[in-house]
Amino acid sequence: MSTHLTRRLLQLYVGLALYGVSSGLLVRAGLGLEPWGVLHQGLAGHTGLSIGVVSIIVGAAVLLLWIPLRQRPGLGTVSNVFAIGVFMDGTLAVVPDVHGLLAQVPLTAAGIVCNGAATGLYISARFGPGPRDGLMTGLHRATGRSIRLVRTSLEVAVVATGFLLGGSLGVGTVLYALAIGPLAQFFLRVFAIPEAPRAPQPGASPAPAFEVTSPAPARGTAVAEATP
Repeated sequence: MSTHLTRRLLQLYVGLALYGVSSGLLVRAGLGLEPWGVLHQGLAGHTGLSIGVVSIIVGAAVLLLWIPLRQRPGLGTVSNVFAIGVFMDGTLAVVPDVHGLLAQVPLTAAGIVCNGAATGLYISARFGPGPRDGLMTGLHRATGRSIRLVRTSLEVAVVATGFLLGGSLGVGTVLYALAIGPLAQFFLRVFAIPEAPRAPQPGASPAPAFEVTSPAPARGTAVAEATP
């Protein structure tokens, strides 16, 4: 196995594990969860299942919606469904609830920052989007609506449903919504993996002794960010 592939796999699974840990920290902080976490917590309260198991079930159900949208899952997509829920439940098993803002605020901040780092890690590994992101891009392609509109509509529906079911919606949810985009963009740059060098084809001309670099991208070029 090449060093390049090893690094990609390591980033994928460290990122997914860290995502599950970050979600567990937000639950224990008690100031509000990320949008899909609100839904998972609401469903967990009504089913008696752990929030991690609910996350796995919801992820698998969302993945089934890829079929009519003709989305193709990758290794990262399938791993996403299982790994995040497992590490979320593991975190909840060892981290107790905290009380009082002096403990809740730092734990919420840690959860949000870890979530941004996790997003940068697993997306930079390039093994396929998470099931919820694939649903977003599939609906964008099928409906012709903008990514921003589709994502906003999905997350509003998810948060509203989760809140009605008893999920935790609060200041942590708002802070997450405001911070996750910039954090994900920052960590995507930090954990970016260059493309593996390609072996020269037989008979191909040798590479020139110098390179002409393309102009730098225009200011404001967006880096795609996503959640599992």
